[in-house]
Amino acid sequence: MLKVLVPVDGSESSGRAVDFLIKELGWFKGGAEIHLLNVQPPLPYGKRVSSVLGHDQLAQYHQEEGMAALKNAMQKLDAAKVKYHYHIGVGEGAEVICQFAKEKGCDRILIGTRGLGSVSNLVLGSIATKVIHLSPVPVLLVK
Repeated sequence: MLKVLVPVDGSESSGRAVDFLIKELGWFKGGAEIHLLNVQPPLPYGKRVSSVLGHDQLAQYHQEEGMAALKNAMQKLDAAKVKYHYHIGVGEGAEVICQFAKEKGCDRILIGTRGLGSVSNLVLGSIATKVIHLSPVPVLLVK
């Protein structure tokens, strides 16, 4: 069974990647194990924020924000009756995505070409571009 990682940030582009996956599931003979992953950026001054808010509150914040970003993708997969696993990570997007793919033994990463990135993406390049360079597995871009 093919393991497919779909990074999701709640953007139109990540929604199109999920739509593409649903439409093309027939490609995967023997089925596919789908993993949705949302990566939350760490808060600035993370250790100081954590000491003020508390580790549990910070984790709850990331969980709530991650679930909000995953909601649309999960609804689409539920409506299509496609089984999936969902995960929320915290850190630099491309690095977390590639590390997750490696740790879970994913065979492919299916990612939208443009997300909800910050202005820094204009200077540093998009998450998708970084994933292409860092990924230990093939990456399929969905426009």
